[in-house]
Amino acid sequence: MSTKSLTAKYRPQRFSEVAGQDAVKAVLSRAAAEDRIAPAYLFSGTRGVGKTTIARILAKAVNCERGPAAEPCNECRHCRAITAGAAVDVVEIDAASNRGIDDARRLKEDIGYAPIECRYKVFIVDEAHMLTREAFNALLKTLEEPPPHATFVLATTEPHKFPATIISRCQHYTFKRLPQKELEAHLRSLLEREGVGFEPQALSLIARRGAGSVRDSMSLLAQALAMGSEPLTAADVRAVLGLAGREVLLRLLDAVAAGDCAALSALLSEVLDQGLDLGFFLRELAGTWRDLFLLSQSGGTASGAIEASPEEVAELTDYAGRFTLAHIHACWQLTLEGQRRVLHSLEPAQALELLLFNMASLPKLLDLESPAAARGARPGPVGRGPQGGGNVGSGGQRPVGPAQSGQGGAGQGLAPQAARQPAAQAMARPEAGAREHAPAAGAGPAAGSESAASESAPQPEPEPPSAAASVAPASGRAQEPEPEPVPVPDRAPWEDPEDVAADASADVSADVSGEDFGPEPTPEAVAEAAAPTPAQPEPAPSAPASAPAPRSGGPRTWEGFLAFAQGRANGQGLPAGFSLCKGEYAEGVLRLVCQNDEHRNVLSRSGNLERIERLVREYFGEGTETAFACAARAPEKSRKELRDDLRTNPVVRKMIDDFGAIIVNFDPIN
Repeated sequence: MSTKSLTAKYRPQRFSEVAGQDAVKAVLSRAAAEDRIAPAYLFSGTRGVGKTTIARILAKAVNCERGPAAEPCNECRHCRAITAGAAVDVVEIDAASNRGIDDARRLKEDIGYAPIECRYKVFIVDEAHMLTREAFNALLKTLEEPPPHATFVLATTEPHKFPATIISRCQHYTFKRLPQKELEAHLRSLLEREGVGFEPQALSLIARRGAGSVRDSMSLLAQALAMGSEPLTAADVRAVLGLAGREVLLRLLDAVAAGDCAALSALLSEVLDQGLDLGFFLRELAGTWRDLFLLSQSGGTASGAIEASPEEVAELTDYAGRFTLAHIHACWQLTLEGQRRVLHSLEPAQALELLLFNMASLPKLLDLESPAAARGARPGPVGRGPQGGGNVGSGGQRPVGPAQSGQGGAGQGLAPQAARQPAAQAMARPEAGAREHAPAAGAGPAAGSESAASESAPQPEPEPPSAAASVAPASGRAQEPEPEPVPVPDRAPWEDPEDVAADASADVSADVSGEDFGPEPTPEAVAEAAAPTPAQPEPAPSAPASAPAPRSGGPRTWEGFLAFAQGRANGQGLPAGFSLCKGEYAEGVLRLVCQNDEHRNVLSRSGNLERIERLVREYFGEGTETAFACAARAPEKSRKELRDDLRTNPVVRKMIDDFGAIIVNFDPIN
């Protein structure tokens, strides 16, 4: 048996012999049969999928002495001459070495002459993307209106390098990679014709390594057959081509599940000592994570989408149960994104080792996208889903901190928990309070006194401050000092704006009491309206006409105004950006302190100003004026102060302690 140049020995000579590319073969074969040849064709696709082969078959089909025919006869003198590469009217040009404008001009001169022997002159330009811009420009007119006896076939692996004017003048056909099963069938037919025994697993390895390229797969097959051993076994293929065995991948999964970096380092040393192909190793690893993801998400229903034997599928199913779906997804994405970095790194071995360590450490890594969540994260069990940084690329949920989960210690108390409640819950409290006190409205003074006595009685369990404030009587609350406004925390350079804004709005909503919603009547007002009217005291002296008339229901505060305005629906609430203001109400004037001049200009626009003034009058009373001011700009910190603040951040501190990270550079966010 001779294994010399399998590619040349088994090059297809008819359309029906070409593996794959069914759509392209059907169109070109019909065009040759009907003698409807286009002025120019563009064949694009990866290497080794049949572009040049089909171009030669097309040249034989249009010039066959028995044509026009859908298939060349391969017996006439024209077909034999084209197959041998001796036909004077079929010219193959390597654009990599004939790429200049002088070569294009010679081609234009040659195309003007009539064919000497055949019906058509066929110019096959291989690697056509290597032509220079000047050569392309010289061919524009020729490609658009060539002589009727000539046609061009441009073959390329990089069609994006072609000018649009060239592509528009050609019939463009895209050649696809062969699926693995079709490639295995093609290799099986070759071995049967050669009379060589083989293991199916050996052909599967060669087909996967060929990655859809027929020429590459045939070259790998010839390389494996050069060992001379029969039958062809999977072990021989792995040894010759430097491919990792399945047991290597399973050992890697064991180490990643256990978080054993030492085992991963030892395994990588074995891979490097055996001289395995790192590129194919990463491709196999990415495919393994993909299979685990499908099995973990869909179970046995995904077995049809996995190219493996039933025994291998069952084995992978067991491994899928040892990881969470988020962990598998993150490892899959890390492998895909790390292939190029590993293969192009100056230290590929260390780059691959770091990639494997990251996979094993995913459950312990911090979520750098959310420092607030990272402060409350705790490392989970090894092999389970990422709680801090494990949602990298996985779309997993962020961990819940102690203040949010309600599992904090006694020092955290109930107030921090109430401070994180959404504003919508705080706005719903007055309605709940009104429903609780509704029976007192129809029961008269006796029922009201009983209700007051029941409210003054001690309760078995203390309620959070915000909840207690929502149901306390208005008369008792009026004597309490007003809570100080909670300042909006300054956002650090490494913190997300939405986290800080959410904390600030939650703090404000926690301090809002029930009577601060102006339009809603207080429970006491409802009770007074239903009860008999007692003797009225002497009226107090009327206020000056210039002072605003405050609405009933208790003192008016800035925090209450925010809650009142946020509760307005149908676009009648505050304009965007108003929550960034700080307000001070005194002597009938609400003074709004904006962050800067631009902020003030936005709020002072006609539409926004009208909405603000209308809400101010509704809440504080008619006659209340609105004034704008800008806050004093805080002094800017030096680079040294910012670097010191960055070093004390808990997220950065943990990265430095755990991984030896260093701060190379940083940019403040204004």
